[in-house]
Amino acid sequence: MHRFLLTRQWVILTLVALLLIPTMIRLGIWQKHRYEMRSARNQLVTDALAAKPVPVEQLTSPGHSVTRKDKYRSVTATGTFDTAHEVVVRRRVNSDDEVGFHVLTPFVLTDGKVLLVNRGWIPANGAQTAFPRIPAPPGGRTTVTGRLMSDETTAASGIKEIKGLPDRQVMLINSEEQARRLGAQVLGGYIQQTAPEPKGGSPEQISDPGKEDAPLNYAYMIQWWLFAAGVPVGWWVLYRREARERAEAAARETAEESEPAPV
Repeated sequence: MHRFLLTRQWVILTLVALLLIPTMIRLGIWQKHRYEMRSARNQLVTDALAAKPVPVEQLTSPGHSVTRKDKYRSVTATGTFDTAHEVVVRRRVNSDDEVGFHVLTPFVLTDGKVLLVNRGWIPANGAQTAFPRIPAPPGGRTTVTGRLMSDETTAASGIKEIKGLPDRQVMLINSEEQARRLGAQVLGGYIQQTAPEPKGGSPEQISDPGKEDAPLNYAYMIQWWLFAAGVPVGWWVLYRREARERAEAAARETAEESEPAPV
């Protein structure tokens, strides 16, 4: 009765089941790692945002790479905005997914070093080849507060550099590139300004970084492992049904053979 397990159909079905089980277990483990990575990243962001502001030069310096631990830390700096060397960052969107620019203004510190300040988002308002009208920052000596960010690169952001851009426009915020352009000592990374708030609400300040959906990966992990557990259960159900149907068919054949022949 169980010889059907050696048929081509059942051999293929069994092999597929044996392959699916470890594959689904590994996918669940991968989702587990994603959950742990995202949870750790969310905790770093939470801790950074909750930390008290510190002077920016405690966390970065010219040529320094901002670490994951220090990213999003609240920092302060005192100096003056250098609007003459201000640039805009192309193809940036706001919270409503409208395309515009980020305003990147050099901030000259009291010791002469330069901090790059992303003052926020402004709409394109027409062709992106023309330098937009930008609301002026506070004049004179000012103290700013912002979230410390690491330099943008194509590898990390997926944004490609484009040659031949219009004057005073860039694709990426990178302190090394800006140091070469300005001919100055530029602190590594940059800050997203959070204070003082701009007059009239423009540039539109960049919102706090959102948390990654780690619970979703946890749900996927459980889902894959349930699928893995369900494969042998499904195989057993199919096996029992096939065995029962064959047993019933055999019983009918036996009953028909045992019936007396008509006279």
